[in-house]
Amino acid sequence: MITFSVNGEERQVDVEPFTPVLWVLRDTLNLTGTKFGCGAGLCGACTVHLNGHVIRSCVTPLSAVAGKKITTIEVMESDKVGKAVQDAWVRNDVSQCGYCQSGQIMSAVALLKSKKKPTDADIDSAMNGNICRCGSYQRIRAAIKDASAGLV
Repeated sequence: MITFSVNGEERQVDVEPFTPVLWVLRDTLNLTGTKFGCGAGLCGACTVHLNGHVIRSCVTPLSAVAGKKITTIEVMESDKVGKAVQDAWVRNDVSQCGYCQSGQIMSAVALLKSKKKPTDADIDSAMNGNICRCGSYQRIRAAIKDASAGLV
């Protein structure tokens, strides 16, 4: 059994310690907002926070999160920064297909929690590794700036 916190709730799961966190979230805990993209940690669709830092859950083994805190897209609406980012995403019409958006939002939230007024270079650096096949990168940047303006 491995114990960790997910979205503020202590969880205990009985799965192999090498199982990727993504599959524990989706298949064991039924938290399906985190998406499978590439399976190699390259596209960012599986992004979650581990103790406040961005991780790729598709390549992170469950053993690495024992005793730690995972935050997923499911609770972003109740998080001040998460809500600001989600609202900015809607205002800026960011989503097209929407598949990568939970990972994009999780990376944007982590950025704004560490830097309230990011520059374009800060945004590009923080969002590097989050791939959007629809190509809405300019709207993603605009939404992050929009959310930032509301967090004064």
